[in-house]
Amino acid sequence: MYKIFIMRHGEAEAMKADDFNRSLTESGFDEADEMAVNLSLWTPSIDALVVSPYLRAQQTAEQIKRRHTEIKFEETSADFTPESCAQFAADYLLALVQMHPECKTWLVVSHMPLVSYLVDQLCSGKMPIFNTAAIAEIHLDESRLSGSLVGINSPKTRQS
Repeated sequence: MYKIFIMRHGEAEAMKADDFNRSLTESGFDEADEMAVNLSLWTPSIDALVVSPYLRAQQTAEQIKRRHTEIKFEETSADFTPESCAQFAADYLLALVQMHPECKTWLVVSHMPLVSYLVDQLCSGKMPIFNTAAIAEIHLDESRLSGSLVGINSPKTRQS
């Protein structure tokens, strides 16, 4: 079994023309750091990290990496941006999982609405709404490459 954590970036600056370079707010950095601490309680290690190239996702991933230093595989991918195709992103993620069988615990840091659609692609019929810095935990069956949603956690609420 693989564990896949799907995370929305922390709170970001208000929308502006240059969406790519929107930064996390102070609260967004705090949210990401809180979730990095929580993630270390839920799993002993993160083996692989896949991140959107957008600044706010990169900043969120950096907060995670401060507490999870044992990452074996890391990739920044334009296939995980806000407007990316969820089916393609899911297929690509599953291909990465198959290419790196030594990595049993994965973290994807991305954006709404993709994170919601990505959960739906991996766990048919589940399309949760993510608060900022929320993390969904999915258990992925290796033989069928289909997942079950374990729960969603965020700095502000816990949903199961």
